[in-house]
Amino acid sequence: MPTLFRFLFICAMIAGVIYGTMVALVTFVNPVERDVTIRIPSERINTPQ
Repeated sequence: MPTLFRFLFICAMIAGVIYGTMVALVTFVNPVERDVTIRIPSERINTPQ
């Protein structure tokens, strides 16, 4: 059974590191807002009928 406990402990440690990384990213990284302009060709808007 020790190998099962070791495996579960390693999985828990990996999950903890991933969770801690996600928390750190949410806490310390701020998104930058910027304007986005997308040009749409007039052929796509004014389709001939």
